[in-house]
Amino acid sequence: MAILAIDQGTTSTRAFVFADDLTLLAQSQVELPQHFPRSGWVEHDADDIWTTVAGTARAAVERAGNPAIAAVGITNQRETAIVWDRRTGRPLHRAIVWQDRRTADLCARLKAGGHEETVREVTGLLLDPYFSATKIGWILDNVEGARAQAQAQAGDLLCGTVDCWLIWKLTGGRAHVTDATNAARTMLYDIQRGEWSAELCDLFGVPMAMLPRVLDCADDFGMTRADLFGAEIPILGVAGDQQAAAIGQACFDPGMIKATYGTGCFALLNTGDAVVRSDNRLLTTIACRLNGATTYALEGSIFVAGAAVQWLRDGLGIIRDAAETGALAGTADPGQDVVLVPAFTGLGAPYWQPEARGAVFGLTRATGPAEFARAALESVGFQTRDLYEAMRRDWPALPGSVLRVDGGMAASDPAMQFLADILGASVDRPAVTETTVRGAAWLAAYRAGLAGGPQDHAATWQLDRRFEPGMADDLRKTRYARWQRAVDAVIAAG
Repeated sequence: MAILAIDQGTTSTRAFVFADDLTLLAQSQVELPQHFPRSGWVEHDADDIWTTVAGTARAAVERAGNPAIAAVGITNQRETAIVWDRRTGRPLHRAIVWQDRRTADLCARLKAGGHEETVREVTGLLLDPYFSATKIGWILDNVEGARAQAQAQAGDLLCGTVDCWLIWKLTGGRAHVTDATNAARTMLYDIQRGEWSAELCDLFGVPMAMLPRVLDCADDFGMTRADLFGAEIPILGVAGDQQAAAIGQACFDPGMIKATYGTGCFALLNTGDAVVRSDNRLLTTIACRLNGATTYALEGSIFVAGAAVQWLRDGLGIIRDAAETGALAGTADPGQDVVLVPAFTGLGAPYWQPEARGAVFGLTRATGPAEFARAALESVGFQTRDLYEAMRRDWPALPGSVLRVDGGMAASDPAMQFLADILGASVDRPAVTETTVRGAAWLAAYRAGLAGGPQDHAATWQLDRRFEPGMADDLRKTRYARWQRAVDAVIAAG
């Protein structure tokens, strides 16, 4: 028996077929078009999300030789919000992506009204356009007739994150469900009570009748339509991409930390059954919920990591392929200290400055493509250091911890070495870097009875390479202080 795992991301959709021992058999991937109707606005066509998932899933199963599929696992970009009509199955508007900042003014007004502390206490989140609630409210208020339809015909309009939309489509509209990790990212979910908050739904103008039922990460989410894969298949595992990566990295014990480098960077620190309230503007969130037991985490979110390399390619045209970045950066003039603050869509944790915009410092007449490439890679290390410092202050046991890394940029030796250098900590890259989809596959296999429990899964984790810090302490302090001054300047200019 095999496991089909779907990884629906910000810039691409991928599907993987694993054997029951989680050995990879086949995969398929396509790019997902992004739409930028205005500055700071980011959208996806929800129908594109669905068609790319259906297409890659079928392709991966065929490439694997059409094995019997025991279960489906799903992992997805979080916070991206979709509203659709239950009767027609049609989206009312393009999906509003997690990177989108259109509701920044609304969030600012709600903060000024004294609502952030309530949001933080109930959801563990900060009042920011990043999360789903204000996106859903915006669609209801800006699509003609949507607000009236939502209020007058409760139940006809549905909303959810990408996993919820995919389950609805996969099951032919028979299941409107999500998992606890995705629910925790909406800014509508009470993470301690384990239920939707009526108070916050009222604050953000989201009727509770629109919301999905919340399940464990390994649970019965419904059966796929028989016409998709030739038979109905149970969907048994769901987790938001960063939580799935932590699961794939086997970060099951309190104090373990992972960072995933994709379009953005997201670091999760397992805090066990303790709900740790950050004093440093990190997020308190759900790491996973298995067998009814919730594990919590502190999370720091960086909006631009791999996207900085995409900017080198698509915006500046100084590279043709992301893989060129490390070699180009290696030729940079060591005498130039160029600092890039890639606040293209604002600054995430621990600053939470949605209006901030990117800047480059230290330019000279001799600055060229190599220095830009090095600055882009180093910006990821500096931003991770920001998160790491915040986590050390919130979780005293963290000093000395090892950071487990994954995602596309984790393949770059120069980037990971600089990360170890600027953190002053060991950085472990696993042998299997596809940790996000591996986490989704394990959840489905675990629910299907094909895989052992968390500790059995942890025993399969293997190290590819450990990066040890080699930078002198004085230089580390000097370079990080320069980064902090650059960030302060960006915030002041915003």
